[in-house]
Amino acid sequence: MTYQEKLAQIRNQMKVDNVHAYIIPSADPHISEYLPKHYKCIPFVSGFKGSAGTLVITHDHAGLWTDFRYFEQAADELKDSGFELMKQKVQHAPEYIQWLIEKLDKGSTVAADDKLLSVLLGDMFTQQFAVKEISLTSKDYLSSIWENRPVLPSEKAFLIEDKHIGQSVRSKLDQVRTALQKQFASHHLISSLDDLAWLFNIRGKDVSYNPVVLSFALINQDHASLFIDVDKLSNEEKENLLSNGVEVLPYQDIENAISNIPANSTIFIDPKRNCFAFYKLIPATVRIIKDTNPTTNLKAVKNETELSNTRVAMLKDGVAITRFLKWLSENIGKATITELSAAAELRKFREQQEGFVGDSFNTISAYKAHGALPHYGASEESNVEVKAEGLFLVDSGGQYFYGTTDITRTIPMGNNTEEECTDYTLVLKGMIDGCKVRFPKGTCGYQIDAITRKPLWDYAINYGHGTGHGVGYFLNVHEGPQVFNASATPVAIELGMITSVEPGVYRPGKHGIRIENLVNTIADVSNEFNEFYAFEALTIAPISTKIVKKELLEQSQIDWLNSYNALVFERLSPMLNAEEAAWLKAETKAI
Repeated sequence: MTYQEKLAQIRNQMKVDNVHAYIIPSADPHISEYLPKHYKCIPFVSGFKGSAGTLVITHDHAGLWTDFRYFEQAADELKDSGFELMKQKVQHAPEYIQWLIEKLDKGSTVAADDKLLSVLLGDMFTQQFAVKEISLTSKDYLSSIWENRPVLPSEKAFLIEDKHIGQSVRSKLDQVRTALQKQFASHHLISSLDDLAWLFNIRGKDVSYNPVVLSFALINQDHASLFIDVDKLSNEEKENLLSNGVEVLPYQDIENAISNIPANSTIFIDPKRNCFAFYKLIPATVRIIKDTNPTTNLKAVKNETELSNTRVAMLKDGVAITRFLKWLSENIGKATITELSAAAELRKFREQQEGFVGDSFNTISAYKAHGALPHYGASEESNVEVKAEGLFLVDSGGQYFYGTTDITRTIPMGNNTEEECTDYTLVLKGMIDGCKVRFPKGTCGYQIDAITRKPLWDYAINYGHGTGHGVGYFLNVHEGPQVFNASATPVAIELGMITSVEPGVYRPGKHGIRIENLVNTIADVSNEFNEFYAFEALTIAPISTKIVKKELLEQSQIDWLNSYNALVFERLSPMLNAEEAAWLKAETKAI
């Protein structure tokens, strides 16, 4: 069935139900960023494969709303699909709501599968549509037309021993219950897979790149229930959880459990990370508190075991990156290297590292103009040869049993233009300023974001994505609550948070440049003014200085760069053979 035929089928169902618009978000009942194949609804309906977007279908229009990161990708993938690209001005903003309010007549009906809507989004629809008496109803128009729809994953899950994670499940549950008591909440519903993985020290293979398990949890002061496909755990693992105060129940029983929460209870839910369908199951006699999951904040602050293990993962990853960069420098122009073959070679070097589990996201291997697409994914159709000229951007990461990595390096391949050299240096300036900043306790991410962007703003240059995101511990590569972006998110950067610093420059049709390190927040100075924090460099891999315009750097930036590359050589050289160490020594020499 073609995309246009699928669109026609959905419209036929809409007409039967007198529905005037149908919304398909990129989500699952856990409101995940990365989805199991069963819930990849947007690619199924439209062909668009990006990780962020929303389809809106009316009787005479079909549009994909997505942001700057995906404009070129979407324009290509939506060809002949019947869908039009609707360019969002603000990342993650549901701008289609206002479009629908203007487009639809008073008293119209909008439908969506409310298992794919967050509580926040469902509430937003309900409130904003009310101005034109537009009603919201729950409909699933995809199951009936989705032949051979992938089933939910059934691979085994596994528990991580306390000694490898630094805290027991029972201890984590105690922390959650303490947070609930402060909110006067008797019950707590958790649907977000990374929160559940952290809380129950459980990992799995249900979602590509993220080692999570499809599950839900309902917790009160005396009892914790984990709803999961019970066949994913061994009897021994179930006993282990039970000894920590956790009962394992079938995945599908969650709805009945929510419906039967005792009258006059108070339930705590995260409106961004629970689905609207479950929210509507909560009995009317139960009071609802909406706020961020306690686990989200607890998970973001890594303990000493997690930090120590992450540093080991970073060294292993640095060895893989170094070997990849050496291989690339020695083979370019001699053998045919493409975006896809380069990514495959990098994967091989990571696979050689003890503890490697898999990639932490789909590697962005982007040569020349492809680098201008921040979330480019090379395919057999788009794959190009990497040659000994221009810029090659590689954004990649690994999942290790003891940590998660995420690193971007832009590699000068030779014969670089003046513009490429200037842009590279400005991005490097921003990245250095973001990494070497000292800031008072209580500083939020948008302040770090502005400091990182200033070297680019000085040249009237900007980039359309955030400067940094939190990173999990053998978990999701994108993790909240902290974020370095322009939105005034009121989340302070705390000790032990792992965050990326990744400014960029993107010139459509020419090149893209991004340089990214992960950093850990550490204590720096305490005086009469405040406690001041700084960043520890976690990522240990060389930063190329081949096309750096030294005259554009301040002395403090030169000192940071030389010090960082010297640290890279010091840490990695004992893990390399003599030839590799010699190559790295030349690559990290001071400028």
